[in-house]
Amino acid sequence: MKAIGMIETRGLVAALESLDTMCKAASVSMIDLKRVGSGLVAVVVEGDVAAVTSAIEAGKTAHLRTGGELVSANVIPRPHPELAKIL
Repeated sequence: MKAIGMIETRGLVAALESLDTMCKAASVSMIDLKRVGSGLVAVVVEGDVAAVTSAIEAGKTAHLRTGGELVSANVIPRPHPELAKIL
């Protein structure tokens, strides 16, 4: 894993729109989609650090097209190998 990026939204449609935008904006792939609860959905992507950073920046505004709400976004470059066990 070179880098992982996460976006959390309120609403599944907003999360899917963000995921679609991220995958189209840069060479990243989805590794997880979790329904956290209370309408929160987290999407996790992986790829090169530059690609993940670019994808997260593009995904941060995609939720606006669906009326959803962006809760948080984060990029972790070179995550610790133990983190892969959680994901």
